[in-house]
Amino acid sequence: MAVDGTYETVVKSPMGDQKATLTVNSNGSTWTGTQAGAMGTAEITDGTVDGNTIKWSMSITVPMPMTLTNEATVDGDTITGTVTAGAFGSFPLTGTRVG
Repeated sequence: MAVDGTYETVVKSPMGDQKATLTVNSNGSTWTGTQAGAMGTAEITDGTVDGNTIKWSMSITVPMPMTLTNEATVDGDTITGTVTAGAFGSFPLTGTRVG
C-alpha cells in the first residue's frame, strides 16, 4: 500500500531532535512494524491505516515509562505528523521514506 516502507524520522521534542527509523507493513486497515532509535526499539502491533494516515501507540521506558500516541500522514515519500506524550504535550514528527 501507499504507506508501506521504511522512514527516517525526526521528532522535535524538549529533549532535542529524536531520530528514529519507522518501518510500516500494512494489511488492509491495520499495520505492524517497528520504531528504532537512540532510546531503543519498540514493536508496533496496534497500528491503524485510514487512506494515507497511520496511527499507532508505543510504550517507552526511557527517559521515563509512558505511552506515546502517534498520528502521521504519508504524502509520496514524506511523512508528517505528531507524537503525543501525555501531559508533556505533542511534538512534530517529520521524515522521508528510504530505500
